[in-house]
Amino acid sequence: MALYHSPLYQDALAQLEMAAEIMSADPNIIERLKYPKRAIQVSIPIRLDDGSVKTFEGYRVQHNQTLGPGKGGIRFHPHVDLSETTALAMLMTFKCALVGLPLGGAKGGVRVDPNELSRQELQSLTRRYAMEIGPFVGPDKDIPAPDIGTDRQTMAWFMDTYSQIHGYASHGVVTGKPISVGGSLGREAATGKGVAYCVNFAYEKLNQKIDNHTTVAIHGFGKVGVPAAFDLYEQGAKIVAVSDYTGALYREDGLNVHDIAEFAKERHVLKDYKADGVKHITNEELLALEVDVLIPAAIDSVITKENMETVKAKMIAEGANGPLTKDAVTYLSERDVFIIPDILCNAGGVIVSYFEWVQGLAHFFWDEDQINKTLHNILQKAFAEVVEKADLHKCDMKKAAMIAAISKLEAAMKLRGLFPG
Repeated sequence: MALYHSPLYQDALAQLEMAAEIMSADPNIIERLKYPKRAIQVSIPIRLDDGSVKTFEGYRVQHNQTLGPGKGGIRFHPHVDLSETTALAMLMTFKCALVGLPLGGAKGGVRVDPNELSRQELQSLTRRYAMEIGPFVGPDKDIPAPDIGTDRQTMAWFMDTYSQIHGYASHGVVTGKPISVGGSLGREAATGKGVAYCVNFAYEKLNQKIDNHTTVAIHGFGKVGVPAAFDLYEQGAKIVAVSDYTGALYREDGLNVHDIAEFAKERHVLKDYKADGVKHITNEELLALEVDVLIPAAIDSVITKENMETVKAKMIAEGANGPLTKDAVTYLSERDVFIIPDILCNAGGVIVSYFEWVQGLAHFFWDEDQINKTLHNILQKAFAEVVEKADLHKCDMKKAAMIAAISKLEAAMKLRGLFPG
């Protein structure tokens, strides 16, 4: 266990143990869920454009595959390590179980700053990484997807490499691909759209409605934050603040999120954005704004013991994985902040990834309305299950989501038994 030192892993472990105690789970099942099934570390040597060779560290962790093949993104980021990757794989196990997918939890990553590599260098890195983890992934084994620092193009390179090795086009090996090579409609916006759906479910539970008085702040205006902002903006909500790693934008009467998204799409950073009435604030100031809904949609551990007392939002929708530490969750829940847990709130991405995988295996593709309607229904059912567990065990939504997920895993693991027995 000493290997798994990251705060995110320790928090995931603590969440598992707290939920297990509340629900009186089988201790043998919990013991198995504490550890990943398989953790792979690979070296990735590539030739850079200047002719020199550089070696990068890569990982793929498969946490649990009781319910089906592994599922989880590939992250290209300078802070990627085995501990963080293991934590994210564990959260994927609980996420897939919670929303009822026949998939297990996995995660991958390469320790690299993708912004420092050329397109050709990124392609070489992706293809060599795909070669190194190739024996452990596949449509029936483990299906990667995009994450921080990766995108549709990354998945196309990965799919092509795997397909070249096996001698045929394998659409099911990854999800999050471009439409022209077997991707799914609705996949790119799915995580953010799911966040917006969950905010709506929470408002319905509280007998409230999103309107032009609803104020929203989004920490991380990217793959998750942008589509969440668009959906809530179209419902009339005022998006008063958004941010990236360079800082945040704030306007009391609401920002033009479509204009800001277009600006960011041109690879501009938000600190360079200018518009009438828009103020530049820090990310810490954004997290402390007095808003109805705060959506931390960037990275883990942004609300911690150090800054949790500054948070004034009435509702927090965890668009990122583990943006609140366990101390922050406990503190804010005790102050009646409604927290929509990450394994529920940001599950839209893996749900539509599942749809893409199924479509790829069947070679039959759905229209976007069908995808969004099915996504809505799955999240609505999962949200209701979490609320039911929260009421039954008299606990917060974060613990309730873990209880709901563990209940499904516990039942399946007991039925399958322990090999060799």
